[in-house]
Amino acid sequence: MEMLGTINDAIWNPMAYFALAVGLFFTILTGWVQFRRFPDMIRQIMSKKNASDGISPIQALLLTLASRVGVGNIAGVATAIAAGGPGALFWMVLCALLGSASSFAESTLAQVYKRRINGEHRGGMPFYIEHGLKLKWLAVLVSVIAMVGYGFVFPGVQSNNIASSVETAFNVPPLASAIGITALMAFVIIGGTKRIVGAAQLMVPVMAVGYILAALLIVAVNYEQIIPTLSLINSSAFGTHQIFGGIVGAAVAWGVRRAVFSNVAGVGEGTYGAAAASVSHPAKQGLVQAFSIYIDTVVVCFATGLMIVMTGSYNVFAADGTALVQGAPGLKAGAAYTQQAISTVLPGVGPGFIAVALFFFAFTTLVAFFYIAKTNLVYLTGRDDNPILDWALKIGMLVITFSGGIISADAMWAIGDIGYGTLGWINMLCLLALTPVVYKVTRDYDKQCKNGLDPVFSPLELGIKGADFWVEEAKEIAGNQAVLAAERSAK
Repeated sequence: MEMLGTINDAIWNPMAYFALAVGLFFTILTGWVQFRRFPDMIRQIMSKKNASDGISPIQALLLTLASRVGVGNIAGVATAIAAGGPGALFWMVLCALLGSASSFAESTLAQVYKRRINGEHRGGMPFYIEHGLKLKWLAVLVSVIAMVGYGFVFPGVQSNNIASSVETAFNVPPLASAIGITALMAFVIIGGTKRIVGAAQLMVPVMAVGYILAALLIVAVNYEQIIPTLSLINSSAFGTHQIFGGIVGAAVAWGVRRAVFSNVAGVGEGTYGAAAASVSHPAKQGLVQAFSIYIDTVVVCFATGLMIVMTGSYNVFAADGTALVQGAPGLKAGAAYTQQAISTVLPGVGPGFIAVALFFFAFTTLVAFFYIAKTNLVYLTGRDDNPILDWALKIGMLVITFSGGIISADAMWAIGDIGYGTLGWINMLCLLALTPVVYKVTRDYDKQCKNGLDPVFSPLELGIKGADFWVEEAKEIAGNQAVLAAERSAK
């Protein structure tokens, strides 16, 4: 575990700053698209899908949020506060605001280079690495890592969090939770993509709205602490606070690290759901996915942090283990901080509420993980109808989901972090290599909007190669228009 921890630090600590830099780069490249196109984001979320196949923009958003909003939004935020102080929240939000541009870039590329396979829109990291960068070997490597990680490693961590929180809150044995989670998971994933999307569409709004309402209740009861809390977060972030001044570096590192881990902007996780949407222009879904970063980090993560800091339900430790603040003696960093925060207003309710919230957060993440693993399997095989491999993936994921619920997930979490971080480095470097495509697509979208048009994507006109889906779409549209013209002429 010590060796795995060292490897993780070597991967994640520099990536925290690199993620900020990449986010800033795409913010400038796209002309601050995540801010200037904010009203457009809302419009695109509610737009109808462009064709009979694929899924709608809002369904793709919910599928992506299912993977983004997870355990990190509760336990991860608490860990960042324990290691970096309240100031970590500032850097978490800043990273999200800049990372939203990274999400726009990767989601737009996922749309540009997606493919239609057995009537479904499939795309993501390996697709734009192969068809955009022409690096087939790297695309295969990324796809294998992602399929193994999302299919056979990461699910165990999520089920472990569900089982442990349910045991703490309701004294339910982990074995019972593991069986229940696995059975429910089997029902969803055996039903195929439509049932997966349906589960996300049902659960994500319920879990997000319920959690935010709980946070608003905590804030309302402690309204007199709003200004002091925001002031504490600000002073801690820049090292001007007398207690937290010495750990400003940790505030930056942990704030950014947990933001990246939670919203995965630039890591590539959101690209698979983004590619599934049926839209007329890649930038449309890029905007929708950029908005998902706001929901995950600026709203849900910050709500968690605000509850914890406002109620004093946290401890902060320096790198040498010295306790700087002990507002919640005896509590370890993690969901316990959030439980304590809720219990200050609703005594005894905290553990049960967080257990339910963690179930929804982690279970929807499990559902999204299967979709991501399946998309990578489809990429590797080139088909979506291989029953043997399909069932191998389903059974393997169900086995790890069950196992994660009854065994310690520490080593699994550490190994998963390494794979996750490795994918992040590869993806962000590939995004930078594909900068010209992101720039062309963004400029094309802006130009068409300026001319009062509903943007339609034509890759050949922009000199973009490898976007076969869109070339086929253009031919089909042209053919349909020719048929209509002939019919009108005959009449």
